Amino acid sequence: MSSEAFKQRFVLDTSLFITEEIRADDESIEDAVCRLLELIANARLNLGISCYVPPTIHDELTTMLADRGISDETFALLNTWVIRKHPDRYEISIPANVVYTFVDEMSDRVNRGLRVSEEAVRRAERSADEPLDEHEHKTEVDAVISDLRDKYRGAMRTGVLDSREDFDLLILARELDAGVVTEDKGIIDWTEDFGLRYLRGREFPDLLEQYLAAVDPESKRSID
Repeated sequence: MSSEAFKQRFVLDTSLFITEEIRADDESIEDAVCRLLELIANARLNLGISCYVPPTIHDELTTMLADRGISDETFALLNTWVIRKHPDRYEISIPANVVYTFVDEMSDRVNRGLRVSEEAVRRAERSADEPLDEHEHKTEVDAVISDLRDKYRGAMRTGVLDSREDFDLLILARELDAGVVTEDKGIIDWTEDFGLRYLRGREFPDLLEQYLAAVDPESKRSID
């Protein structure tokens, strides 16, 4: 089958590589990432499918993979087959409605963050600054602060475009007319406003395998 029908571009999020959803049973993160990159390489060789990351995502991803002990060989695959490209932030336009929605969303989240903070202050006032039974070095006030951090993060960050990495991902996908591959629900929600195609990270390896299965075995190329 002609590869022309399959030529596509994808912009990859860090969450694609980190999620456990791409791992087979008892598969390590090293093996899962290596298998994914080999699929990406073979899709590039046989079908002209190109995968991109903005440099901000690449830096974030390589840091996370290094923390997980990923080998130099796997990093070499990443740097060979996943293209790093800066998004054109000056030329790509964003609909005014996207900015309007973002401002409205952040205003609502600030109010939610204030309510969470006020509730924590009231709880702290009622709490004794005594060690908790199950935590010798943690007081009730410490527990309130810890709970505040979790709830404040949920109120302010969950489901919102809150980092330059996320923004670069969406801008680059818009620039390239590419599909976004991510496990991040916040990014998925924003793909609609940016008019972008998206694919859950857990579905991406299967998609590439299905595409590659349609390639004529006699002409099929592999990095193996």
